[in-house]
Amino acid sequence: QVQLVESGGGLVQAGDSLTLSCAASGRSLNDFLLGWFRQAPGKEREFVAVISGGFGRKYYADSVKGRFTISRDNAKNTVNLQMSSLKPEDTAVYYCAATAYYNSYDAGDYPYWGQGTQLTVSS
Repeated sequence: QVQLVESGGGLVQAGDSLTLSCAASGRSLNDFLLGWFRQAPGKEREFVAVISGGFGRKYYADSVKGRFTISRDNAKNTVNLQMSSLKPEDTAVYYCAATAYYNSYDAGDYPYWGQGTQLTVSS
């Protein structure tokens, strides 16, 4: 069984930077696709970024491209999301997720989820 625990959320101002972290336990996720999703109040959960196992290919939603960077540390079984130039519209609960799929932006393809961490960006 895989457990994912996010940390690092909080209240920041527009333009600030913040890094979210996700620690996995239960098994090695070196070969898993690791993703970050977010869900704002009243909205559906949306894809933010993903990093593949193996070569560590990275893909981003257009809304965060150039501002967010996803990375993974296989030795520590962690995945991070570095966020910069934060905007009020980035306010959401951020979730990390894991799947054995090769690549997917669909939350339904991810069986393992963390509990989420709240990010609030004030204007």
